[in-house]
Amino acid sequence: MKYLLLVHHSEDVLNALSESERRDMLEESVRLANQLNTMGRYIHASPLHPVAMATSVQVRAGKPLVTDGPFAETREQLGGYFLIEAGDLDEAIGIAKRIPGARIGTVEIRPVKDVAGLPE
Repeated sequence: MKYLLLVHHSEDVLNALSESERRDMLEESVRLANQLNTMGRYIHASPLHPVAMATSVQVRAGKPLVTDGPFAETREQLGGYFLIEAGDLDEAIGIAKRIPGARIGTVEIRPVKDVAGLPE
C-alpha cells in the first residue's frame, strides 16, 4: 500500500536551527530516501518552499478565489513529504520515525487511495 508521510513543523523552529543543522537534516533525509529506494519502498520525496510562497485556490459558486498563503493558519506548516510503498501501517510508522522532521514537528501518515484511470 502507498502511504503519504506529510512532514509538518514550525518554520520558526526550522529557521532557528543553524545552517549546519538544517543541512544535516536534509542530508539525512536524502540518505533515508536512498535507503528506501534500495529497499523498493521509495516513490518520491521533497521538501517544500516556505509557506510564504504558497497560493491557495477555492472555487465557490463557480467563481475562483485565489489568495496568497496557506489554506489554514496553524502553528505548524507542511514542510515536505515522502511518498512510500509499505507493507502495512506499522512499516510506515517505522519509516516515519526515521524522518528528521519528526524531531522538530510531526509526521502525519495517510494511506493513499488507488483510483482507476489515473495516469501512472
